[in-house]
Amino acid sequence: METWNELIQFVRKLPYGRNANRTDFELVIKEKKGSCSSKHALLKKVADLNNIKNVKLILGIYKMNRQNTPNIGNVLIENSIEFIPEAHCYLKIDDRRADITTDNSDFEKIERDILNELEIEPEQVAEFKVEYHKEILTKWISENRIDRDFNEIWKIREKCITNLTEKPTHNTVYSS
Repeated sequence: METWNELIQFVRKLPYGRNANRTDFELVIKEKKGSCSSKHALLKKVADLNNIKNVKLILGIYKMNRQNTPNIGNVLIENSIEFIPEAHCYLKIDDRRADITTDNSDFEKIERDILNELEIEPEQVAEFKVEYHKEILTKWISENRIDRDFNEIWKIREKCITNLTEKPTHNTVYSS
């Protein structure tokens, strides 16, 4: 790879999967896989190190449901939940959103379901992202009087993410 665009295409084609260590972005290359967090953090870090301007790492919270994230399966239906607020990382390149998570990622599927966005640094995809996401979920549970506690909702969310890893198809948003 010699260019920024070649790197983007290389990372995009790597399979979706969580890396052994959330803070070691090089594992995306070494393990030949990555999540939305690790892949986009790696790309942002490379952009910064190479003085590539107008690249921002974004942490977005969106309403994860079966329409915009079909591979979560029937987990939400089985638990009588319409959606779960999910944290998803992506880039803004020249103020245009770019989801490099997989070759089939399609940001337009979640665009209208974005609840908020926050620009973060690559090092924030580990602890900060998880804590921020947990705060959002806790607030959502309380404000919407969800009849389950945080741990139950987190387990349901984890099952959704597991389904994404096991059954990838076209036009899926991959989080975590």
